[in-house]
Amino acid sequence: MLTRTGDLLSLALAGEFDVIVHGCNCHCTFGRGIAAAIRRQFPEAAEADLATAKSDRTKLGTISTARIVRPTAKFTIVNAYTQFDYHGPGVLADYDAIRTAFRLVKMRFAGHRIAYPKLGAGLAKGDWSTIATIIDEELAGETHTLVMLPE
Repeated sequence: MLTRTGDLLSLALAGEFDVIVHGCNCHCTFGRGIAAAIRRQFPEAAEADLATAKSDRTKLGTISTARIVRPTAKFTIVNAYTQFDYHGPGVLADYDAIRTAFRLVKMRFAGHRIAYPKLGAGLAKGDWSTIATIIDEELAGETHTLVMLPE
């Protein structure tokens, strides 16, 4: 896993990545965190999410995708369904769903430059070291980058 500091969406628009992955809940909300920023800048990703069944627990571990074409870059946004709920006590991140979603990412996007935020470790309250290990295992052999906002 490579790590860099910056704004993931701006870096994608600058042509730095072919695929960006972010964690989603299963309720088609795109209401907070990076999902809200994605909805504002790239409504195609929110539309792909809305094309899935709302509040369907069987979405856990699946993905939906949107191809983004802008004058400066072309890339794919992956909506990874890594948590069922978006509020409530305790850890909302589903580690098995994260594993399965990243396995799908590797199957579909092997050979591409893949980037992601600390998905599942913010609003979903998951343990980043556990999530990072899962991502490293599932994307073994791929070029993939954690992009962290500057502090």
